[in-house]
Amino acid sequence: MATPYISLEDVSFVLPNGEILFSHVNEHFGQCPTGLVGRNGSGKSVLARILAGQLHPTQGRCVRSGAVHYLAQQVSAQDGTTVTDLAGLRGVFDALQRIENGSCAQADFDLVDSHWDAPAQLANALAQEGLGHLDAHAPASALSGGESMRVALVGAVLSNADFLILDEPSNHLDQPSRLRLIEWLQQWRKGLLVISHDRQLLAAMARIVELSSLGLRSYGGNYAFYANAKAQEQQHALNDLERARLERKREEQALRDQRERQEKRQARAARSGKEANQAKSLLDHQKERSDQSMGKLQRQQTQTRTELAQRVRHAAAQVAEDVHIHLHAPMSNGVAQRQVLALDYLELPPFVPPPLQHISLQVNGQQRIGLIGPNGIGKSTLLKVIAGRIDALSGLCKVTGRVAYLDQRLDCLDAKRSTIEVLQDVNRRLSENELRMRLAQLGMDAQKIAVPTDSLSGGERLKAALACVIYADEPPQLLLLDEPSNHLDLPSLAALEALLTGYGGALIVTSHDQEFLKRLRLTDLLHAGSNGWNLKSFEDSLQ
Repeated sequence: MATPYISLEDVSFVLPNGEILFSHVNEHFGQCPTGLVGRNGSGKSVLARILAGQLHPTQGRCVRSGAVHYLAQQVSAQDGTTVTDLAGLRGVFDALQRIENGSCAQADFDLVDSHWDAPAQLANALAQEGLGHLDAHAPASALSGGESMRVALVGAVLSNADFLILDEPSNHLDQPSRLRLIEWLQQWRKGLLVISHDRQLLAAMARIVELSSLGLRSYGGNYAFYANAKAQEQQHALNDLERARLERKREEQALRDQRERQEKRQARAARSGKEANQAKSLLDHQKERSDQSMGKLQRQQTQTRTELAQRVRHAAAQVAEDVHIHLHAPMSNGVAQRQVLALDYLELPPFVPPPLQHISLQVNGQQRIGLIGPNGIGKSTLLKVIAGRIDALSGLCKVTGRVAYLDQRLDCLDAKRSTIEVLQDVNRRLSENELRMRLAQLGMDAQKIAVPTDSLSGGERLKAALACVIYADEPPQLLLLDEPSNHLDLPSLAALEALLTGYGGALIVTSHDQEFLKRLRLTDLLHAGSNGWNLKSFEDSLQ
């Protein structure tokens, strides 16, 4: 068939509350592998559903050539769903079953189309993905997040679609699975759009498009090209904004000088008229002319000020919101040489694989460790034991000083209380206004910090949790983070990296995001594998 494509023609979308999510978007997506980026809440998933035909735009139209397969960000694993549902093949499997039972309905044959061997194809594809132990009718609720996503990706492979739209496909995937995903996408020869904040995945795309309050903008290169172009673009926008502000300041001074000169002329004219003993009618006429002249000057100055303000607003509008994210690095707690953690032949719970059930480890005050390894191998369990959430079977676990632990569910947040309330509980030193300012600098507005934390997005909840840890009156000497980069958009991810880089205590962080780990100035990597726990310096691990 002809080259697959999707085109947006003057597309706008308005939320039910009247908020304009994006407007007058025009873009063409063809066979060039494209990554879509943007801030959380900018409308990427809504745009993806419009592209896939699952949602109609408020204005404009979306034109498609060929079949489109859409993989949503949240893979459904509700009650009653199975592996077949996750793979998107329930309709085909059900139609095959009805045909085997004697159905001659045309609708069933249309559903099957050319997928007569779908059960065998699914079984083979799952085996190739290392999921051969899964039965097609197994409940999806029994799968981990990573397994659910891998099954959904298998379904995308088997869809034979002309165009794939994948929303955060690397979520919950460990590093080997991410690499397999990237390899598969690089071999895909049809239409492809990937919505992601995964910089390793975005580096494999040939083009990046960004959705923001300024619209949809295309950058002709991969993530590295986009990041460089974005940085230059933002610097130019900031320079333009500074010039506009300086021009307004100079013009304001010029307007004040002009007004003062006019007032002095009026005063001199009034004195001269009185000293010349001119008739009252003539003085009144002169005063009327002077007032008219002053009124005209005031109108001209008002118009000039309005134009200057508009120029500043226009320049400010060109500056993307991400430059306003700011984080206050916590103060160093002065424990660089002190031991903050000692594990002596610690025996972990029995559900940890045998090679990893025992560990000995010492961590000093400013040691920064990246904890890596496949899913389900015991990394999160180790963090929970160190944090005192679950008990070890035997051995020594000694923590010196305050420890803070942020798990993937962020259970440290009280779901029914607001961010500002939780932060005030742990920080009595700063005023409420100062705390509100710091949360605002994290990108959390007054409305967001006042609602219960369970109503926030994943990225917003992580920001709230980190604020409560880092801005506490007593910052932790040991910070434990379990996949903190999940759910964060690129600007927030960069802000998190900056914060953690400035953190002065010991750090143990688990993540499958290699780019994220590279930016944290780690001292060591602790690898969990088939040979047990292996600690190496970060520099040695790169060789």
